[in-house]
Amino acid sequence: MLIDSHVNLHAPQFDEDRDAVIARAREAGVRLMVNISDRVSNFDKVRALADQPDIWCTVGTHPHEAKEDPGLSAETLIRLAADPRVVGIGECGLDFHYDLSPRDIQAQVFRVHVVAARETGLPLVVHTREADDEMGRILEDEYARGPFRLLMHCYTSGADLARRAAAMGAWFSVSGIATFKAAEDVREVIREMPGDRIIVETDCPYLAPVPHRGRRNEPAYIAHVLAKLAEVRGWSLDEADARTTDAFFNLFNRIPRP
Repeated sequence: MLIDSHVNLHAPQFDEDRDAVIARAREAGVRLMVNISDRVSNFDKVRALADQPDIWCTVGTHPHEAKEDPGLSAETLIRLAADPRVVGIGECGLDFHYDLSPRDIQAQVFRVHVVAARETGLPLVVHTREADDEMGRILEDEYARGPFRLLMHCYTSGADLARRAAAMGAWFSVSGIATFKAAEDVREVIREMPGDRIIVETDCPYLAPVPHRGRRNEPAYIAHVLAKLAEVRGWSLDEADARTTDAFFNLFNRIPRP
C-alpha cells in the first residue's frame, strides 16, 4: 500500500498542473497522502486539498517561517487541529543551516507546537537541520513535561540525535535522499532506526529520488524511496511495504485504515 507521508501539494511549483500530479500519484498506486502545513497563515490552502478522501493534512509553521508569527499560540494550533482532516502538528522544528528565522524564535515557536501535540494527541512532525544538540535538548526537556508522539521527518541528522529521539519513541521518515550516491551516512543511520517505526515520504516538490533526481519531485515517485529502504534494511519489497504501512497507521492514527 503506497503511502506518501509528506507532500507539499499546495506549493507554487504545482500551480500549473496540480490536478495532473495528483492523478499521476493515484495511477502509480499511491493510496494516501499527507499534505504538510508550512505556516499557519497558509493553512486554508493546505486544508483545501484535504477535502479529497485520499489526502489529509497537518497544521503548523516551518522553522523557516517562525518569524512570521512569533506569538503563535498552542490554542490556535489546537483549535485548527480539531478539524477531523488534520492528522498532525507541524511541520515544525529547528533549521540552523539557513537561519531564515532567528534561532530563539524558532525554538519558541517549536515548543508551542510540542504543547499542541501533547494536548491533541496528534503526532508532531519535526524538521531538524544542523541543530542536533539543541533539538535533542528541547525534545528531552519537553518529553519530561509530558509524553507526545513525534516523527523525525526526512531524517538526515546524526546517529546520536536519532538514538535520543528513538528513546522517546519517535518514528522516522525516509526520503529520496536515501537514494543519493553520496548519502551513505544517511543510509547508515537508516540501518539503525527502529524497524517498526519507519515510514516513507517524497517531501515533494523537493528531493526527487534517483532516477528522477534534479527534477521536480512528485508523490508518484514514492515507490523508488520504498525500494531503497527495502534494500538498505535488507527487507523484501513486500516486507518494507507492510512495515511502513503499519508504522504509518500507528503514527497517524486519526486516519482510518482501509
